[in-house]
Amino acid sequence: MNEATELDLLTLSQLKQIASMQPQPYRLHAQVEQKSEKTTGGGAPYLELRLVDASDWMVWRVFDSNPVFMEAGQLTRGVFIELAAQWIDTGKYGLEPKQPQMRLLTEEEKQTLLNGNPELASRQAADFDAICSFASEICDPRLKVLCCLFLEKHSERFKRTAAARRNHHARRGGLVEHVAQMMRCAATICGVYPMLNRDLMIAGVLFHDCGKLWENVHAENSFAQPYNLTAEMLGHIPLGLEVVNKLWRELMERPEAVDWLHLEPPSDSVRLHLLHLIAAHHGALEFGSPVLPKTPEAVALHHVDNIDAKLEMFRKAYEAGKELAPGIIEKFAPWPVNIVAPLPMVAPVPPLGE
Repeated sequence: MNEATELDLLTLSQLKQIASMQPQPYRLHAQVEQKSEKTTGGGAPYLELRLVDASDWMVWRVFDSNPVFMEAGQLTRGVFIELAAQWIDTGKYGLEPKQPQMRLLTEEEKQTLLNGNPELASRQAADFDAICSFASEICDPRLKVLCCLFLEKHSERFKRTAAARRNHHARRGGLVEHVAQMMRCAATICGVYPMLNRDLMIAGVLFHDCGKLWENVHAENSFAQPYNLTAEMLGHIPLGLEVVNKLWRELMERPEAVDWLHLEPPSDSVRLHLLHLIAAHHGALEFGSPVLPKTPEAVALHHVDNIDAKLEMFRKAYEAGKELAPGIIEKFAPWPVNIVAPLPMVAPVPPLGE
């Protein structure tokens, strides 16, 4: 193998895309999220390490014949490592590093890894700016101040929260991506259906998953999403209702709240409609919503949420899914069937003379 420092450094997502098509040595920076000691059917010991970065995860099985078996055995959960290896797609077990070289990352490398690759970090920063911009455009002063207050208090936590533990946007900062794209979609739909309250829709998108800042937040210096008793016992919808009510009480104690006493609709109606969007956004009782959607905005928000989640699942499958035949990709959890590559768009024909 070439000197490790001369090899291309890839994310897990990039590695899964190109390792089988361009089989050559690559470097990988990742965190050891989990470590298990196991034995084969023949009784030989081996290690099972779950490696994660900002883009994806993989399981690395280190058998006792591996030259780094003893070194890997000394790794602890949460440690950051570099793996330089010839990467082989084994099919059944996924990617496997052959002839690996391993070392611990420096503090500077750890922080770079936590921030995500430059493309991801840039996209999430742009998405957060878009969220702030949408919030600043809200006309209803109560919803505008509420959104800005939330972003002021919880921006750092928001930026490291995932939209889910699995399925969609299940990565550090994934909730920012999800919310920003939902806001773009919601703003577009409001332009098509003028009956929808745009201010309420934008605020509803921001707060619909705000409880996940306590349910799916990543630790400050880790890709792990630690479990906690409050989130486990309540879930993100009740937590979201509590967050909004707490912020609303603080909002109503501000001096400018006096100017809102005679606004129509009344402040408490605004608060109640926003709470309903949070409570109903799963769209069905069996999916965890305590109440079904009862307003146009609640119906629209549920579908905007569902569209973005589903299309992110498809994007992920197209990026890293196994191709069974040309244009046919193996089904992925929780999708029940194989999926098909999308139909390419026809490029527009330029007008004559151009």
